[in-house]
Amino acid sequence: MNKGKVLVTGAAGHLGNVLVRELLEHGYEVRAMVLPNEDVSALVGLDVEIKLGNVLDPKSLERVLKGIDYVFHMAGIVCIVPGEDELVWNVNVEGTRNVLKAAKKAKIKRLVYTSSIHALSRHWKGTIDEEVPFDPDNPVGTYDRTKATASLAVNQAIKEGLDAVIVCPTGVVGPYDFRGSSMGELVNDLSQHHVHMLVEGAYDFVDVRDVAIGHRLALEKGKTGQVYILSGHQIKLFELKEMVQRIVGFTTPTINIPLKLANIGADLATLYYRIAKKQPKFTRYALETVQSNSVISNEKAKRELGYSPRDVFMTIADTVKWWQTKKSNNSGM
Repeated sequence: MNKGKVLVTGAAGHLGNVLVRELLEHGYEVRAMVLPNEDVSALVGLDVEIKLGNVLDPKSLERVLKGIDYVFHMAGIVCIVPGEDELVWNVNVEGTRNVLKAAKKAKIKRLVYTSSIHALSRHWKGTIDEEVPFDPDNPVGTYDRTKATASLAVNQAIKEGLDAVIVCPTGVVGPYDFRGSSMGELVNDLSQHHVHMLVEGAYDFVDVRDVAIGHRLALEKGKTGQVYILSGHQIKLFELKEMVQRIVGFTTPTINIPLKLANIGADLATLYYRIAKKQPKFTRYALETVQSNSVISNEKAKRELGYSPRDVFMTIADTVKWWQTKKSNNSGM
């Protein structure tokens, strides 16, 4: 049974390709919007229509939206380095505004916007839930500010008549991580035979497959104008390492790095990333994230959507297994 035609922006990314799989499995016809020359290996073998488009090109959005019933807008740039970044702002904010305008013009039935837990205020005391406001002035980072500003733009579009729902995932991890997300790389690194340097801290990890399910449920059951947090389970970094190494069957030494020293190292690492033009993994933003409040409630999503995140050990085990299979396949080529 065809439940309708869906456009997924950012479909070749980690969450994007898993959402495509989820939608196909549940009877939707899927059109994937990707950038010209983008690596689409994550979509190989899937019964999906691939269309070139760019959120910064309104005309391309008009083309890819023709004949579409529903839109999942998750295309964006994650940035964990300090300072302003014009491209991040343009893609995450102006790109979202372009999608909203095109969706309204195309008369789509519903849009689901992928925001982030980082779009919410970082100064909230106590459990984080949907009562926490979006904070466009968040001092922590450009990414946080752009996702908050874009979320507020979605809210404004809703007031103007667009049927839309906002979802806020936490730290997404899991299989089908073809490009190597920061969370996936962390789990993979902890499964390797070497000394690991960690800081005291914790974060909320959520299975990418559960986040994809949460997106579909938001489309089908979400209430117009509502925000739903798609979180998983809070884990301390040292507990995460123990969990990973219980799965792989060995243990390695751990060095507990004091936070002050870690901040100095993060500054030097950020400078290195900029000079080497490499994707950053260890920055002050990352340290701030694992030091911040990660007591997060998903009760609203459970109550209104039927959202139910799986056991975190299962998620980490499947993640480790996926990375091991990937490495085995690469070595056999």
